[in-house]
Amino acid sequence: MSTTQTEHTDRYCGIRREINGLNVFLVSMGCAKNGVDSERLAGLLAVSGHKIVASLEDAQVALINTCGFIQEAVKENVDAILELELLKEQGKLKKIIVAGCLVDRYEAELRQELPSVDFWAKAEDWDRIADFLGKETFAPSNCRALLPEGRVWTRYLKVGEGCDTSCSYCTIPMIRGRLRSVSIPRLTDEARDLCAAGAREICLVGQDLTAYGKDLYGEPVLEKLLTALNGALPAGTWIRLLYLHPSRVTRNFLDFLSKTEKILPYLDIPIQHIDEAILTAMNRPPDAAHIREVFALARAMDPLFALRTTVMVGFPGETEERFLRLLEFLKEAQIDRVGAFVFSPEEGTKAALLPEQVPDEVKEERRGRLMELQSHISLERNSLFMGRTLSVLVEEADSENGLALGRSYRDAPEVDGMVCVNNGAGLVPGTFVDVMVSDCAEHDLFGSAVLRKKTRVSKGLVP
Repeated sequence: MSTTQTEHTDRYCGIRREINGLNVFLVSMGCAKNGVDSERLAGLLAVSGHKIVASLEDAQVALINTCGFIQEAVKENVDAILELELLKEQGKLKKIIVAGCLVDRYEAELRQELPSVDFWAKAEDWDRIADFLGKETFAPSNCRALLPEGRVWTRYLKVGEGCDTSCSYCTIPMIRGRLRSVSIPRLTDEARDLCAAGAREICLVGQDLTAYGKDLYGEPVLEKLLTALNGALPAGTWIRLLYLHPSRVTRNFLDFLSKTEKILPYLDIPIQHIDEAILTAMNRPPDAAHIREVFALARAMDPLFALRTTVMVGFPGETEERFLRLLEFLKEAQIDRVGAFVFSPEEGTKAALLPEQVPDEVKEERRGRLMELQSHISLERNSLFMGRTLSVLVEEADSENGLALGRSYRDAPEVDGMVCVNNGAGLVPGTFVDVMVSDCAEHDLFGSAVLRKKTRVSKGLVP
C-alpha cells in the first residue's frame, strides 16, 4: 500500500498509526459486490496493523477473497489458489488465506484438496481473519480501504446482502442467504465518507436493488434511499444504479429518476430471457409484456436513456423458436449494452435437474449469434451520439500520445465502453471533461475535449 493509500484508509476509519505488521497481498475475485467486501477486509487489516501490498513479491501473506457463483468461476478461483500454493512451496509466501463465497459453497472439499492453505473464512467473516493474523487494537467493522488497483473517484455502495428471489439457476441464496438490507442512515453516511475521500461516482450494487429495504422496512424503499443519497451527496456526484429486477421497475420509478439531480439515466436491468415458458422455469415472473413496456417507457421518456441487460442462452427447454424470440426482442428494444451468458447447471439448483438440457455446443453457437446481432445494435446506438457533447469522467490520460480515456453516463465501470479523447494530454484522472463526439465503434466513442475554464458536470448530455 502506498503512503497515499495508507493515509486514505486511516482518514476514512478515523484512526492514525504506524502500520508495521504483515505485508498482505489481497486478491479480489468476482463481482463488484465482492469488491466492496475486499475493501472492508483491507480496511480492517490496515487498522489492525497490517499493510496491503500491490505485489506478491512484497507479500508475506496472500489472501484471496473468492467467487463461487458458477463453475467457471470456481475453476478460475481454484487455479488461483493452486498458484499461491506453488509460491508457498517455493518459500515465497508464509501463509495463504482463502475467504469468501467459494468457502461458503465448498469448504469441506477445498480443505481436503488444498492442504497448504493456512486459514479458511466464509464470506463476511472478516474478524476471524484479522484475529488469525493478529490485531494491534480494536478495529471498527465499517472500515473500507482502496485496493492497490482501485480508483478513488469511482466507488461501489453495497445496499445489502443475500437475495429472496430464488431464481432456479442461481446459487446466491445458498451462498449468501436471504436479503439483509443496510439501513438508509448507514448507507448515506458511508456514501458521504466515500465522497469526502474523493469519489465522484457512486455505483449502487446489490443482488437486486429493487428489493432494497423489504426486510428492514416491510416493503421495498429504493426511492427513499435514492432521495436521501441525492440530497446528501455533493453537487456534481454521479449516482449509478446496477442490477434491478425488471418486475419492480415501473413508470413511476422511471418518472422519479428523471426528476433527480444526480442519478444517471442509466439502468442495468437483467431480464435473462423474454420467452414466458423459460422465465417460468427460471422462477422469474412470466411477464414479457411488462419487460417490453419497461424498455419502451425509458426510450419514450428519453431516446438517449442508457439501458443495459443480461440474458442467458441455453437454459433447459430453450428451443430454437424460443431463442429466436429473444433475438427478436433485442431487435425491438434496441438496448445499448447486452451481456450474454450460457446456462451453467449449478449443483444444488433446481435448474440443474430440469429436463431438456441444451447441449454445450448449441449454447455457445446461440451466444455467438446473439452477440453478433447485438454488436450491430450497439453500433447503431453509439452512432446517435455523433456530434453531441457528453460529460466524461476521466479514467486515464497519456501525456506522450495525447490520448485520454473516460466514461460517460452510458458506461458503467469495467463492463461497458469508453470515450476516447484525442486531445486529452492535460486531463486529470478523476475529473470531468466535456467531450464532443466525432466517431464511434461498436463499444466506444471517440472525440475531442471541449476545454473550458470550468466544466459543468452533467448526468447526461452537456446542454
